[in-house]
Amino acid sequence: MTLRRLAGLFALLVCALVIGACGTDESDDGGGDTAEQPAAESTPEASEFFDPEEYERQLAQRDIEPEGPADRPWEQMIEPEMGDTSEWQSDKDRYNICFSNAAVDNPWRQVGWTTMQAEVDLHDEIGNFRAVDAEASDDKQISDIQGLISGDRCDALIVSPNTTATLTPAVEQACNADIPVIVFDRGVNTDCPATFIHPIGGYAYGADAAEFLVENVDSGGKILALRILPGVDVLETRWAAADQIFADSELEVVGQEFTEGDAANTKSIVSDYIQREGQIDGVWMDAGATSVAASEAFEDAGLDIPPITGEDQQDYLTKWQEEDLPWMAPTYPTYQWRTPVIAALRILKGEEVPKEWILPQPQITDENLDEYFVEGMPPLFYALCGCQDMPGFPERWQ
Repeated sequence: MTLRRLAGLFALLVCALVIGACGTDESDDGGGDTAEQPAAESTPEASEFFDPEEYERQLAQRDIEPEGPADRPWEQMIEPEMGDTSEWQSDKDRYNICFSNAAVDNPWRQVGWTTMQAEVDLHDEIGNFRAVDAEASDDKQISDIQGLISGDRCDALIVSPNTTATLTPAVEQACNADIPVIVFDRGVNTDCPATFIHPIGGYAYGADAAEFLVENVDSGGKILALRILPGVDVLETRWAAADQIFADSELEVVGQEFTEGDAANTKSIVSDYIQREGQIDGVWMDAGATSVAASEAFEDAGLDIPPITGEDQQDYLTKWQEEDLPWMAPTYPTYQWRTPVIAALRILKGEEVPKEWILPQPQITDENLDEYFVEGMPPLFYALCGCQDMPGFPERWQ
């Protein structure tokens, strides 16, 4: 997200029902009386979404010091292989940059979109920034991209794809229009873009959360895994990493359930498992939007709140800080929405950028919670927006 990076919750639900596959940070399928359903089993090695080499690569990248300015993680790069962009160098004084956005239908994407617009405002060399919202529709985004690349209206095109496979031909068509294409957040199945920008990835996110529970739940403890949407690569890799780590631990995963990304459904599922199992010692989440709802099930049962992983969402950070809970948050930072604008300008100036621009993906822990928590922000604000020093903060993000 995830998610967590992480794409739109409702968009993904619709997409999953219609075509069975989407790419994003947040969404889900499921429902009904989950207490009567057996927990799903998974074997990472057998999953189409599990790539052992990429798994090991992402876990290793968590410990690699990124290159770039320490105070601007959205400009940092992990293991960059720089690519020549001289073919797209422009002698214009002001550029027309276009953006095809999958959707703004969940808080993560809304915070990101606000941050991107604030980044655009920082650059006088952007003469026109044209953004089109696909409203979580593959067909609309394909049409949007075709419209943007016609008539020489774009000097560079930024794309956040709604889904991976379906948008690949449209991105390839844009690449053939002789303008630089910058893809970020969700990927496509082609290497034609000038750069692909993303945090480390789903394996790193899922592993961070699972490792925390292994370290903070006693041997033999019962873990409930709560997921959002099946069949989404960035979410499947989160679970695949966690499944691998739990399988090598002494913890017992008593259930793997889909929540629909709905707070009431999440709370109901956790309550059912508490009644069925007698106790739940930790909750792993593939995205943190409903982590607080999960904690409320324990409060309603008169139990201490156990370790529950979340995300950098304000309501989670607030409850964690106020009640000094045993929590942590992997992240899929929304500051990545700044990077495509920066990349587009560098490319149009003929400067090198990484072919794959991998951004750092921090963890929030007890040690650095105060660093990320922002007093007075709304519950659905994401702390890793990289926006705290931008003009208009905090009002623009409220």
